[in-house]
Amino acid sequence: MSLKAIRLAVETTLSYEGVKPRTVEVSVVLVGDEEMQELNRKYRNIDKPTDVLSFSQEDDFIFPGKTSRLLGDVVISVDTAEKQAETAGQSLDDEVSQLAIHGVLHLLGYDDAVTEDYETMVRKGKEIWERVTG
Repeated sequence: MSLKAIRLAVETTLSYEGVKPRTVEVSVVLVGDEEMQELNRKYRNIDKPTDVLSFSQEDDFIFPGKTSRLLGDVVISVDTAEKQAETAGQSLDDEVSQLAIHGVLHLLGYDDAVTEDYETMVRKGKEIWERVTG
C-alpha cells in the first residue's frame, strides 16, 4: 500500500477545500476489520466493521503561536478496503486513497448522513479523485 498515494489524496482534498498547505495535521490510521468493528461499536454503537471513520480533533481553541492545528484522524479498514477494491475492480491503493478523501471531507464538516451533504460529498469526492489521478 502506497503511503505516497494516501498523502496525495489527503493533501489534494485539503487543497480542493481551500485549506492552506501545512496549516493542519491529519493522521491516517490503517487497521483491520476487528479493530474497526471495536471503534464502530464504541463510537457509533454499530457492532460491525466499516470502511472509514473520522475523528475530528478540531475545536475553537488554537494554541498561541501554533502554526498548524490537528484537524483529526481518519481510520481506514484495510480488510474492508480490499473487499471493496475487488468488488469495484480497482487497486487497493485506489480504494484506500478514495476512503482517505471521504474521511478528510468528514473532518472538514461534511456529513453524508444528511441528504444534501451526501450529494455534495459524492460530487466533491469524484472531482478530488480526478485531480489526484489527473
